[in-house]
Amino acid sequence: MKRYLLFATLLLLVLCCGRGERYIQIRGYAQGGVYSVKLNTEGVELSPEEIRYSIDSILTLIDTTLSGYNRGSLLSRFNRGEAIRPNELFMDMYGEARRWYELSEGAIDCAAGPVFDIWGFGFTRDSLPSGGLVEKTLASCGMARLQPSIRPLLGPDGTLSPSDLLLPESSSDALPILNYNAVAQGLSCDLVASWLSSVGVKDMLVDIGEIFCDGVNPSGEMWTVGIDRPSDGNNTPGADLEGVWKSDGGPCGLVTSGNYRKLYVHEGRKYSHTIDPRTGFPSESTLLSATVAVHPAFADGGTSPAAAADALATWCMVIGTEKSRELILSLDGVEACLISSDADGSMVSWRSPGF
Repeated sequence: MKRYLLFATLLLLVLCCGRGERYIQIRGYAQGGVYSVKLNTEGVELSPEEIRYSIDSILTLIDTTLSGYNRGSLLSRFNRGEAIRPNELFMDMYGEARRWYELSEGAIDCAAGPVFDIWGFGFTRDSLPSGGLVEKTLASCGMARLQPSIRPLLGPDGTLSPSDLLLPESSSDALPILNYNAVAQGLSCDLVASWLSSVGVKDMLVDIGEIFCDGVNPSGEMWTVGIDRPSDGNNTPGADLEGVWKSDGGPCGLVTSGNYRKLYVHEGRKYSHTIDPRTGFPSESTLLSATVAVHPAFADGGTSPAAAADALATWCMVIGTEKSRELILSLDGVEACLISSDADGSMVSWRSPGF
């Protein structure tokens, strides 16, 4: 979540002949950027205005619950050390984060924010943190210090204090700080898509920084999404494409994570913005970007394919090219395109068989 939701939403009717005449597009501002939802209203009883209102309501709930940039959100208040009454979304998000922490063996750690902070990836710091500071910070944060679930910890009045989340044997009494950037945007897509499906929408593309799609586009063709070429200076999405991904017509989450737009240069050396939460240092890898597609067949994906794609793309950026290939090939219902640099700086693309 990058900044507050802005409540300016644009509803566009896509007027075209034939099959696409029932498609609409809804655009607005959420999570620090522009979101876009394209959908087929055929067979849907709600009006376009009612659909727009419900999408905004879902995104508002996410913002007031999970945004680290909305100072009044449940997450921001919790991170300030306040006792809160967590709603279902807050508790479900913690459970999702814990599951990915365990699946990735610590490569995805939504409680390791303080380690990321000391690296100062606002790209304004003139020095890098010492090994001693990294070690000290690692000991004071991370999922390893925290209880596996929130619900058993709630008080009689439904409240949760940050200290309640600490394990008795925690390595530090520092209060937990949570950051769900690794999965929250993907989950936002899934929640909007799930609601659309519940009211009868069969053809949709939900783009909230990450993507969920199902069915076909207004032309009756499979949805297609461009993959940006991960080169220095390519800061405009869609300006320089490495290729185009095409859906198979079924539900799918699609997420790209990359290092090439967020690098810190110190004494001639490039440091990735991807921190390995297991070591506390930037991941040293030739992997430039990972585009991951997750289908419902993914055994551990549950009903949240975009959240799973979000987490898997982050996981790949932490572990690097070779281990990412092994990971993707080991998972049913998951496909990926990995773009890395070779010894002479040339780009090398690897695609799993079904991508």
